Parts: sequence; structure tokens; C-alpha cells
Amino acid sequence: MANEMEERTRVLTEQLVAEYDPKGTDPNEFWAAQYDLGLAWVHFPEGLGGLGVDPRLQSIVDERLHEAGAPSNLMVNFMGVGMAAPTIVGFGTPEQQQRYLRPLFSCEEIWCQMFSEPGAGSDLAALSMRAVRDGDEWILNGQKVWTTQAHVARWGLILTRSDPELPKHKGLTYFIADMHAPGVEVVPLRQMSGDAEFNEVYFTDVRVIDSQRIGEVNDGWRVAIGTLMNERTSLGAFAKEPRGAGLIRHAVGVWSGLTDRDPVLRDAIAQMWIDGEVNRLTTLRAQDLRERGTPGPEGSVLKLRVSSFNQRVFDFCVDLLGPAGMLVSDYEMVAPSLMAEGVLGEDGKVDLVKAFLETRGSTIGGGTTEIARNIIGERVLGLPGEPRADKDLPWSEVPRN
Repeated sequence: MANEMEERTRVLTEQLVAEYDPKGTDPNEFWAAQYDLGLAWVHFPEGLGGLGVDPRLQSIVDERLHEAGAPSNLMVNFMGVGMAAPTIVGFGTPEQQQRYLRPLFSCEEIWCQMFSEPGAGSDLAALSMRAVRDGDEWILNGQKVWTTQAHVARWGLILTRSDPELPKHKGLTYFIADMHAPGVEVVPLRQMSGDAEFNEVYFTDVRVIDSQRIGEVNDGWRVAIGTLMNERTSLGAFAKEPRGAGLIRHAVGVWSGLTDRDPVLRDAIAQMWIDGEVNRLTTLRAQDLRERGTPGPEGSVLKLRVSSFNQRVFDFCVDLLGPAGMLVSDYEMVAPSLMAEGVLGEDGKVDLVKAFLETRGSTIGGGTTEIARNIIGERVLGLPGEPRADKDLPWSEVPRN
């Protein structure tokens, strides 16, 4: 049976490559065809972008498409492919799955995720975005912040406060929000690189129909945890590439162009390459666990390693550039349409200095390094949790800034 599933996956992958030239087909069309053949997420049910097979068979698809030069949709719609899709499959209704998954994977509809607020970052359950029910609709009011790609998103995952009289973790409800609805205002946030893919999002009397609710009323924290575990694992998915093809290739490229190759730096890049390979293999294991069900705290281990590794790689690149590493070629405020655009130059190559600046935030996005260490300590190592005096208090009685 296992051999039959593997053979079927290979045959369908070859069919995709033969019928849709990976280098010549419009990317949206290629991704839609990949979805229709069940090769988007092979472990998803048939008809929902999958084949209902062992998740490890996804590597057959990924490796063949990489070899054929196929475009990747992860950088285009990271929040959709990496976070919204598994959330919708794990917690959404059949109608939501049929409506959203295909245009999500084809990147015809971009997604964002709206969790953080000015007063609720690391303590996400302290959020105050209100959702008040009005018949078959909910009225949303409040502010979200650090929302990646909200300026180009069609839909957004959003966590709200639906019952302030319950403890903060129990009075939350999760929705799919229409980013084009009346009352939604997106304001870009400029980063030190000049780019602005992060945004503030304001909701003023925004109406969301109840059919766009994911999960039960006041059970949004459980859904949010599923999303966050997928996010932390997906942040490591950028390392899920063939050996030597991840971010380390940028450091190797700069090193190869040097005429004076210091032995000490050679040892440093060799160790960095080894660390990158450890991350890649760890990613494969974490993705396997994730694809077998709702991921656990293993994603925090991966997120912790990969985010710091990203910074180390571009630190090293800038050091190798010497004086050129202090130059920023373009500091105009830009709201990129793709996550990758902010660090791509006109020739399509990565702007190493901008990448260096942007990776300063990699240890914050998707949960800070400190939060990741807490999760690892409590859920992996079994250490005592931090005191939480407000855990059982109604949210309305919890002191706030």
C-alpha cells in the first residue's frame, strides 16, 4: 500500500511538470494545477489539495518541483499557505475549506494574521479586540499591530475578545475577516530597512457573518494555539530546501567571491553550513510531526534555532562585505507586494544589507525568543511554569496599561 501511494504521488508530480511547464507557466495557474492534482499538501483530504496519504510523501513533490525550477508560493502567501490552510483544515467547516483553500494555495487571495495588539504581544491572551454578537453577525472593534502583508491581503485570521467576563484564555473567538470590509483601515509601519510589509489594522464597527467563525464561540484560544504552532513550524520551513540551498547559500556566495580567504573565516562558514544543515534536518522532522496532526512545542525549538541562524548568516555576509556592508542603496518607504520584494534588488538578487536589517526582527516575529524558551522549558523539559496570578480572573478584572 505504501509503495502504491508513493508511486501515485510520483506519477501525479510528473504529470504536473509535463502539463504545466514550471518555468513558463503563470505561477498562479501552476499552483492551482498543483492543488487540483492533490499535490499542495499531500496529507490533506482528497478534494482539498491533498491525496490523503503519508505526509512524508510531500518531499517527493517538493524535491521534484525544486529540481524543475517551479515557483514557490510560500514567500508570496506565507500566512495563507503556512498558517491559514492548516487552521482551516483542522478547525474550519467543510464550507470554509471548499471556499478558501484553492485560491489560498494559488495565491489568488493573499492572507494575513491579526493576533498582536499594542497591549497584547507576548501575552496574547490579554488582547482586547471586541467581538459583539448581533444576530447572525458579529461587530468587531479594536486595533491589531505588526500584521504582515495586511496591505495586500484579501482575508485575515483574527482573534477577538467575545466575553470579557470569562478568564482571558476562555473568552476568545476566532474569525476569518474580510480585509476589504467597511470599517477596516490598514496603516503601514516603516521598518529600519525602509520597507513596510508590517501594518497596523483598525476595526471600526466591522461586521463579520457567523459563518466566518472558526471553532466554537469562546473557544478561540484552542484554535489560536493551533495556528501559532503551525506558524512557528512554518517559519522553519524556509530551511526545508535541498542541502546547501537555504540562506547559507548567500554566505557561501560572498565567501566564494573573496580573493583573500582567511582560515578563521573559513572555519566559521564551515560551522555555519553545518548548523544550517542541522536546521534543515530538524525542519524535516518538525514538519513530519506537524503534518501528522496539530504540531506541538517542537516548533518552538525550530523557530528558536532558525530565527537566530537567519541573523547569524546575514551578520556574516555583512562582515565579509567590509565597508560595502555599511551602505543602504534605497531607503525609500516601500510597501512590498511580496514578502521577498523588500530584500530583492533589480537583478533579482538578495540585497544583503537590507536582509541584515530585516532579520533583526526574526527573533520577535512568530513569538519572541524569550517566549520560545519558556515553551521549551515548560512543555519540553517539564520545568515549573512562571506564576500567573491573573490566570483564573475574569478578563474585565485583569489590570491593564
